[in-house]
Amino acid sequence: MYIEVVPNRRSRPAVLLREGWREGTKVCKRTLANLSDWEPHRVNALAAVLKGQSVVGNIESAFEIVRSRPHGHVAAVLGTLSRLKLDQLVARSHSRERDLCVAMIAARLLSPVSMLAITRGLSAETLESTLGELLGVEDADEDECYAAMDWLLGRQGAIEDALAKRHLSEGALILYDVTSTYFEGHACPLAKLGHSRDGKKDKLQIVIGLLTNSDGCPVAVEVFEGNTGDPKTVASQVRKLQQRFGLKRVVLVGDRGMITDARIREDLSKAEGVDWITALRAPAIAALVEGGALQLSFFDERDLAEISDPSYPGERLVVCKNPLLAKERGRKRGELLAATERQLEAVAKAVARAKRPLRGKAQIGLRVGKVMGRFKMAKHFKMTIADDSFQHERDEAAIAAETALDGIYVVRTTVVAERLAAEDVVRSYKSLANVERAFRSLKTVDLHIRPIHHHKAER
Repeated sequence: MYIEVVPNRRSRPAVLLREGWREGTKVCKRTLANLSDWEPHRVNALAAVLKGQSVVGNIESAFEIVRSRPHGHVAAVLGTLSRLKLDQLVARSHSRERDLCVAMIAARLLSPVSMLAITRGLSAETLESTLGELLGVEDADEDECYAAMDWLLGRQGAIEDALAKRHLSEGALILYDVTSTYFEGHACPLAKLGHSRDGKKDKLQIVIGLLTNSDGCPVAVEVFEGNTGDPKTVASQVRKLQQRFGLKRVVLVGDRGMITDARIREDLSKAEGVDWITALRAPAIAALVEGGALQLSFFDERDLAEISDPSYPGERLVVCKNPLLAKERGRKRGELLAATERQLEAVAKAVARAKRPLRGKAQIGLRVGKVMGRFKMAKHFKMTIADDSFQHERDEAAIAAETALDGIYVVRTTVVAERLAAEDVVRSYKSLANVERAFRSLKTVDLHIRPIHHHKAER
């Protein structure tokens, strides 16, 4: 590039920024900008820069910034994706669809927004960064991006297979958990009324299952209807590990609500080469105490012990006590009991008041049911309901029995001691926190996928 001054008869000469190149023996040039309205010192400064000369004075005063395209954060994200070979994971060969998918992934990391906002950020006219230009997709619209998502769906199996080869190995410890998020609208066949983990009970839900390695690195994801129970998703994951990923031996780790007795009996016990680690629910722990297999004196000197019980043949039971957890559960129970008592006392006053008292066993029971449904403390209260009276008191024996088990949890597994020591069994179960961390990244911290607006189940 160079500056050229073109005489203009009796008018001021035209000052043009031009670019020149050679085509064979012919010299070609074109005008990039008309600088005729620039002050002479600005033109001279630019000409010196183009010639590689030093500029006297403050060069910043010679230029006016008309538009700035943020680039540093884009370079950081694209550089990381390249180092992880994510583009090669999406598809080995270069294509328009691959570039669009990489652009959408990067855009989601940079600023989680809608698809329409993403395409606006890529466009040359409304860009927010250099992302669209670097990937050559600045002319993409939302329809093309949606088409690229559909193309990516066909690649999901191959991507998960590649991730499994990279992060899983024979006999690997595999973490599995599910979460849910709410859906806006009514058009998606996956969206159903179900358990809401986001406090949106009035919204349709979509359930997401995630398989990771022991460090919490995601390997495979699957989406289920919003009214699917957690245990119902286990069988498909076992098939995926054995049939898709070709793993002969695995150790599946799931929480107590995921790997239930029914799942163990119907799915896991029939899957050859699949061991598992989970935990017992509170009633099962209480049954161990009543049967004598679990004695609270175990924890007088240490916080971990391994026991056995005829109810769990072929399994190892590792009992732990966490004093900090015990203290926290005691604090929370005390607050819930106090809050429940206050609400129940309000019901009692409504029954006993002289003016328009609350009457009828059904009506009083309905009001009490709302209180118990809110605080979940019915097991700790004794209540007597009549047509014109209501009495309540704490069940101190039930409270004391539960308090004695505060901080105690029992991890159950089929992994033999030669392969995993008791401490390692507990450590493996606690690693489920890595999946929870991945869910937080997915839903709140990084990607902000909630609420879901896609109407097509495949998307």
